[in-house]
Amino acid sequence: MKNQAIDNQELILALEELEKEKGIKKEYLLESIETALVTAYKRNFDSLENVKVQMDKKTGATHVYAIKEVMENANDEDTEISLKEARKINPDLKEGDSVEIEIKPRDFGRIAAQTAKQVIIQKLREVEREILFNQFDEKKGEIVSGLVQKADKNIVVLDLGRLEGVMPTKEQVPTENYRVNDKIKAYIVSVEKGSKGAPQVIVSRSHPDFVRKLLEFEIPEIYEGVIEIKSVSRDAGYRSKVAVYSPDPNIDPVGSCVGQKGVRIQNVINELHGEKIDVIEWDEDPSIYISSSLLPAKILAVDIKEEEKFAQVIVPDDQLSLAIGKSGQNARLAARLTGWKIDIKSETQFREMLMAAQNEEKSDEKQENDSEKLQENSNENE
Repeated sequence: MKNQAIDNQELILALEELEKEKGIKKEYLLESIETALVTAYKRNFDSLENVKVQMDKKTGATHVYAIKEVMENANDEDTEISLKEARKINPDLKEGDSVEIEIKPRDFGRIAAQTAKQVIIQKLREVEREILFNQFDEKKGEIVSGLVQKADKNIVVLDLGRLEGVMPTKEQVPTENYRVNDKIKAYIVSVEKGSKGAPQVIVSRSHPDFVRKLLEFEIPEIYEGVIEIKSVSRDAGYRSKVAVYSPDPNIDPVGSCVGQKGVRIQNVINELHGEKIDVIEWDEDPSIYISSSLLPAKILAVDIKEEEKFAQVIVPDDQLSLAIGKSGQNARLAARLTGWKIDIKSETQFREMLMAAQNEEKSDEKQENDSEKLQENSNENE
């Protein structure tokens, strides 16, 4: 018993130390241990009794109580006690009351010590998982570096230190090949709690904000807020468009991002393994902004329909394919960047469209005139 008392005292000291170091309340751990001890008692002693376990908060001493209902005559000794026997414990008890009777199961001290240890280890794991979850949840939207642990067609797993980062197929760049032990950068898209409570970090190299964050790292003016990235659209592995703006008229946002001879933007392009990046200047005038978004094509005119967020763009004949881009890429990225629906027509196409509209209008007028003449003739005949 003396050794058991020492163990109990050590347990309480350990719980108090955990409260200081890990912030896990001693009362919470004691309640968890008590709940686990009830299960351990029933399992080890094959008991059907209703039991309660209490641990002394100061000494750590463990007490087990059988909870029995007071009946006139007890039919089930595990769960009931006769009124006569109950009144020996407390004369005020009556039928229907519950009474707690302390029991001292043999060898329960050893079981209690093992159970307490298991509960503490479990709660420590839970707390560590919660700490890790919070740490990485705060990094959501940031870039991390990791070693590729696993790479196949469906998933890439990165070693991020204390956690793994998972990059599903849709977050991978189709033009990139990932190999085990490669050190790569990725963007944290989300942090989720897995089936066993362990945090799961979802990372991406295809997300448009991966480009945004890389530019922040490379261009001090963006990091400092002197230049603002208004929008990013991306066809991962092939081309990105970035709209930048500075409220300071003395700062050239595009020039600052590209750098002398393209040095600044080249570091980002290298990280993206040669993906092209068009940096354009954002403008509050949608027609100017849309014109810029279709670079490198030259634009003749932009007709805006504000309510529909629709833009009709006219380009020289020799610029049509450049404006639309291969497989419609340039036009698609421009539409994503600006948030406008964009219809591109060549100068010839536009003229033909106008002529067709004019002919249709003349045809409508002719039909209307013919109809009026018929009506007049009809009236005269009458």
